Amino acid sequence: MSVLLCDSNGELWHTRVKELGLDYVSMPYTLRDEEFYYDLGEKTDFKAFYDAVRAGVIPKTQALNPEDYKDILTPYFEKGEDVLYVSFSHKLSGTFHQLDTAYRELKEKFPDRKLTVFDTKSISLGAGIQMEYAAELKNGGASDEEILEKLAEFTNRVCVYFVVDDLMHLKRGGRCSGLAAVAGTILGLKPMLTIDGEGGLKVLTKLGGRKKAITTLAQKAIDELDDATKSVYVIDADCAEEGDKLRDLILAKRPEAKVVRQTVGPVIGSHCGPGTLGVIFIGKQRPIPLI
Repeated sequence: MSVLLCDSNGELWHTRVKELGLDYVSMPYTLRDEEFYYDLGEKTDFKAFYDAVRAGVIPKTQALNPEDYKDILTPYFEKGEDVLYVSFSHKLSGTFHQLDTAYRELKEKFPDRKLTVFDTKSISLGAGIQMEYAAELKNGGASDEEILEKLAEFTNRVCVYFVVDDLMHLKRGGRCSGLAAVAGTILGLKPMLTIDGEGGLKVLTKLGGRKKAITTLAQKAIDELDDATKSVYVIDADCAEEGDKLRDLILAKRPEAKVVRQTVGPVIGSHCGPGTLGVIFIGKQRPIPLI
């Protein structure tokens, strides 16, 4: 018997996680030296978080340590349950080295128990869509082996496009050089990013202005959406009006789409910053970065 586990960096909304019967690992962030764990929006004060960031407070994220992971996994192993963990991209965090350390130590105490980790090679709802799919498969009676086999194909169809408003947030997270961040800010450029096949961030193009960013994001979803039975997520980091505009542009051309609006959580928001907009959906294949 196994338990399906996900994490809060997949950003599935708390009500959906409960509907699916998913357990999740809550990822931490720090604001004004106070540590929080993202609860998938259940009690999160998004306004307070983004107001603080806009006011100049710099949030921080950190990896869980091996003891944290042992605390998470031990109750399952004690009950004789294996764990299938569908995780966010390993390339975007060092936390999975800590998970490996914890599992090696736990294996000595629970030699018959097994942890299997599937790397979605994505982040935010790009990972969340895959977590949701895995849960649907499991609830339908699929074995872990069947889930892993189907996920291996499914992950290559997950399309993630997002535009950040301020490049300096990406610079602090090591995702953009200081020179590029300053130059982009001066020129008013809005880079459109995606997730590459290895799970890293890549720039697709650089856009001039917010209006162009919104229409380009909408067109990506309109042109590339393949499976309208799955949710098309339109996400925003404290720019709800623009997120609604993006949603409306998509629905005007793809009225059959099941569009879900959602706020970017504080952990992801710590890296992308306020003003970020994104579209995440199932396409024919994952986009190929150009830059």
